Amino acid sequence: MPKPLVDFGNKPMILHQIEALKAAGVSEVVLAINQQQPELMLNFVKEYEKKLEIKITFSQETEPLGTAGPLALARDKLLDESGQPFFVLNSDVICEYPLLEMIEFHKTNCAEASIMVTKVDDPSKYGVVVTEEATSRVESFVEKPNHFVGNKINAGIYLLNPSVLERIELRRTSIEKEIFPKIASEKKLYAMVLPGFWMDIGQPKDYITGQRMYLNSLREKSSQELVTGDDNIIGNVVVDESAAIGEGCLIGPDVVIGPGCVIDSGVRLFGCTVMRGVRIKEHACISNSIVGWDSTVGKWARVVNVTVLGNDVHVADAEVYNSGAVIEEQGL
Repeated sequence: MPKPLVDFGNKPMILHQIEALKAAGVSEVVLAINQQQPELMLNFVKEYEKKLEIKITFSQETEPLGTAGPLALARDKLLDESGQPFFVLNSDVICEYPLLEMIEFHKTNCAEASIMVTKVDDPSKYGVVVTEEATSRVESFVEKPNHFVGNKINAGIYLLNPSVLERIELRRTSIEKEIFPKIASEKKLYAMVLPGFWMDIGQPKDYITGQRMYLNSLREKSSQELVTGDDNIIGNVVVDESAAIGEGCLIGPDVVIGPGCVIDSGVRLFGCTVMRGVRIKEHACISNSIVGWDSTVGKWARVVNVTVLGNDVHVADAEVYNSGAVIEEQGL
């Protein structure tokens, strides 16, 4: 399964972004993909082009091109007569996507390129974006600094003028290390501080943390999407309407249950996602973990501590305990 199509909050990761782009007035989306299972991406496009009434096309790499090379590859798709800027998003970033605000920020600063940044508590783990506070202009980038130079990091969302494409060769190129520093040296790169939450959900632990942030955001912005009025629900929980939940369960906080799931009686779920077609048998407990499509967790089993069950994994009855495991195929 290509990572952009993995469910997050009961819809593919990339769909969150496409919906935000549509809401910001974008009429065409170009997916930069590699050679892994393009037929799955094609099926996704056929389904959601019609649903969202937005044009979705591909630009497929035949060799790795880094984070900037794919833009050169898609040059013909990104250029048109309007000369308008275009968005670039990393597909595993989740946030509230203030894209209209970013367009206004970009225009106000007459920027050639604008990047979204987010503030973090420990910037030493990241590449820090150093800005001039009064103007938001990017001055430099510092990779994993040993001393404090700032607390803003690249959030993986950009708005670029077409002229940026002239700076990128069709080869393996890093937009963060090769292209942006050059634009910053010419005083044409600006950084907008992202309001609200942000998380790169490409790793299981971060996916679970990002889900908690996302559900908190739903509580504030779209509370109707959360389950309410049920004594068996604690905190922020999303349950697909086709899922069935038995008696005596305790679910939440921070749980997402997908379509067609069956949760038997006495089950305990918290801090987890249960994807489409899963069955959780009586008195099982799932915490801080991801249960993949069409899997089964047996009676009294425990799946805890950032365990990841892949597609069609079956955990047996009789108190099997899984902690921090990654199980890709049928087993246990």
